[in-house]
Amino acid sequence: MNKKRWLALGIAAVIFFASILTNSISLLASDEASMSELLAAEEEVIEDGDFEKRIVVLDLDGTIADTGDSASLFSSEGYNHQALLEHLDTIAWDDTISGLVLEVNSPGGGVHESAEIHRKIEAIKEAGKPVYVSMGSMAASGGYYVAAPANQIYASPETLTGSLGVIMQTFNFEGFAEKYGIDMVTIKSGEFKDIGNSFRDMTDEEKSIMQSLVDNSYSQFVTVIAEGRGMSKEEVRKVADGRIYDGRQAKELNLVDELGYLDDAIAGMKKNEGLEDAAVVKLTDSIGLGSMLNLKLTQWIGGNDEASIIKEIMTENQSPQLMYLYSGE
Repeated sequence: MNKKRWLALGIAAVIFFASILTNSISLLASDEASMSELLAAEEEVIEDGDFEKRIVVLDLDGTIADTGDSASLFSSEGYNHQALLEHLDTIAWDDTISGLVLEVNSPGGGVHESAEIHRKIEAIKEAGKPVYVSMGSMAASGGYYVAAPANQIYASPETLTGSLGVIMQTFNFEGFAEKYGIDMVTIKSGEFKDIGNSFRDMTDEEKSIMQSLVDNSYSQFVTVIAEGRGMSKEEVRKVADGRIYDGRQAKELNLVDELGYLDDAIAGMKKNEGLEDAAVVKLTDSIGLGSMLNLKLTQWIGGNDEASIIKEIMTENQSPQLMYLYSGE
């Protein structure tokens, strides 16, 4: 084993024991939840003002998917679903927070994860706090699903949004398997237990089963938009055929309220909600020792080598999944 590998293992050991120490401190804290939030998030001041009724800006950036705890030792940086849900919970119950501006830059993602975020946003509104959305370069499919219940939606003229609908995809490796003499042996308890098997064609009956799932999720999507935007379901279905829209088109279709950027959304909330003197802060995840060393450690150990790639392929879930996702990129 070369020196670089020994050094990497040494750093891993330091991080491991530091994690144990941190957990011990957390257990001794009288308010474990508050301690966790203190260690997990920071507030960056955007505008000074009254911090007892501040407006929080929160990013939703990336594909909406729960891939686990992104703060783990060998994970990469990116969208952290559980952290986002925790932040939304905090905004709902913290009496010193008066409103949320959610900055969405996402092509969408999982049906389940999008619904979780939607439910948290509804809880914030039920707590009497306004929610505004500022769409970035893209807020499509699930990115729009989570924006739909907002009091106001802002999009730039260049924003790509829409793609309102549901998609389910799976690979078919049957031809590849035949070419290379690969046989998939399946022993199952019922006719449809291996539905979506990537090594054979899907039967018409199986396609019908899958289509029913897509249709159910699509109906839920239509309901969410209709309730959030004050539209009839018939009006929603006319625009929810999967096509994408730019910001101008979306405004004409009543999918967004105003054309503008993050600053405009913040200014709009201050004016419309009587929060002119409120401070504005951006909630961000802090970077601890483990996170700072994570990237270098992964690089030293060889996170992109053949073994890592094979592991990713072998562990990735290949089963069909319902997605509110724009897949045209």
